[in-house]
Amino acid sequence: MFSVNHQKFLEMDELSLQKVPYFFVIDFLSQNVEIYKEDEIEKSGLLIDFQHFSTIKNKQELPKKIEWKSFPETQESFKIGFEKVQKNIRLGNSYLVNYTRKTKIQTNLSLKEIFYQSNAKYKVFYKDFFVFFSPETFVKIIDGKILTFPMKGTIDASVENAAEILKNDKKEKAEHYTVVDLLRNDLSMVADDVKVDQFQHIDFIKTQQKDLYAMSSEISGTLKPEFNGKLGSVMQKLLPAGSILGAPKPKTLEIILEAEGYDRGYYTGVCGWFDGENVDSCVMIRFIEKEGEQLYFKSGGGITHMSKLEDEYQEMKNKIYVPIH
Repeated sequence: MFSVNHQKFLEMDELSLQKVPYFFVIDFLSQNVEIYKEDEIEKSGLLIDFQHFSTIKNKQELPKKIEWKSFPETQESFKIGFEKVQKNIRLGNSYLVNYTRKTKIQTNLSLKEIFYQSNAKYKVFYKDFFVFFSPETFVKIIDGKILTFPMKGTIDASVENAAEILKNDKKEKAEHYTVVDLLRNDLSMVADDVKVDQFQHIDFIKTQQKDLYAMSSEISGTLKPEFNGKLGSVMQKLLPAGSILGAPKPKTLEIILEAEGYDRGYYTGVCGWFDGENVDSCVMIRFIEKEGEQLYFKSGGGITHMSKLEDEYQEMKNKIYVPIH
């Protein structure tokens, strides 16, 4: 089907066993794995701003008024892949599929300006090729303990009682349960004593276009001895990230590759910082990519048997925003 870059994962293992700090970037299908030691980051044209690790010296001010326009595909066009996904769900091939689209956008901001102006837990600008501002942690490894924080379910915060509605929405709830279950199973491949520490926690996300609430949970475990210090092996086992794929993973991946009809590339891959001891990594979502002179925003959402076309189309459009305020 496609080949995973085993060699690069082995390289990650070697460096983490030697406790050498590095930043890594892995695309959706684990074919492109890039590793940057601390002293190579600046030369590489990467800008990184994580909660506990940043290469930004000073924030740049923006002297202009932001122009922002998106050109989403029609609902008819969205429906083609959506129906392929629904058909597979009805056949029992999958019970949750994360269906994503690529939307043309126009803005007077450069990718670098978007990086500097946006607010998010995780931000990366990558060589005038893409920028993302992700709210979603993939895994953290702290003193031999591995934690993941699946995020599934969003709602426009201006809706009355939005947080309560999100918590009790049948479809969003089912989706959240599925992802929590999937990631609990995933963590069990690399860790013992896996448990859900926090369930359906609501986060507030402020953006220039609109404010959103998002639902997340927290799952933890203790790394199995054979994975201790082997970051590459851990990542290879856990990828692609369950929250942006669906379940069961292998079949769902086939459905996605057929239904989406475009290459995700680095979008929905993961990147992270290993400081010599611990790891913080994120899922590369809320993602803008440059193709030639054209910018594209990649976004999507989880589809279950309860999904309605209009709602999913709307959610995909809701996510085309920049968190600048």
